[in-house]
Amino acid sequence: MPPTNRILVIVTSVGEYRTVGYRTGLWLGELTHFYDVAEAAGFELTIASVDGGPVPIDPESLAHNVLGDLGTDKRYADREFMDKLRHTIGVAQVEVDDYDAIYLTGGHGVMFDFHQSEALETLVARFYETGRIVSAVCHGPCGLLEVTLSNGDPLVKGKNVTGFSWREEELAQRAEAVPYSLEDRLKELGATYSTAEQPFATHVVEDTRLITGQNPGSAKAVAEAVVRRLG
Repeated sequence: MPPTNRILVIVTSVGEYRTVGYRTGLWLGELTHFYDVAEAAGFELTIASVDGGPVPIDPESLAHNVLGDLGTDKRYADREFMDKLRHTIGVAQVEVDDYDAIYLTGGHGVMFDFHQSEALETLVARFYETGRIVSAVCHGPCGLLEVTLSNGDPLVKGKNVTGFSWREEELAQRAEAVPYSLEDRLKELGATYSTAEQPFATHVVEDTRLITGQNPGSAKAVAEAVVRRLG
């Protein structure tokens, strides 16, 4: 298949937790850090959400001590860029053949809608089984939990992966708020799960065309791995 030089980015449509009052949504830096690297490498990116339309942003990802990291504040000030998050296409509208890779962003919102979207599960499976790259960061691997390949196996079975750890949930004070442990779910599906030595340190795992990053600080490195593999 000829390269398209296009990457599909998936974001959440959920803006709050179900059992507590915290607001959530997309962790903005996990979008911008990836976007900046891929765009600089010459790729065109399309942002799609589970439901389409406006994308909620986790308010904690807009805090000053976070927003200034790797230029996220510049993207936040860019009206044209931020408007992309007002009018996203829905995952059901996406054509796999239009893209070389898919990237699943995080933010706690994805814990509630990524693994419950049949359209997203079908999309991710098609990306993988047509030889394309599947990548995800932080809570983004929630979008891999219900993906089944045509042989009946879970996509992550027997694969080396990472994702937001339970220790990081505890340190983020979200252990009582989240509906499940991503770390445990990945292990239960037969994945070989690993983490960085220190919580919140950059950690990326590449298993051929499946590329996963552990936490928000890993988004740039995930992008670099995706670009390198597409190169």
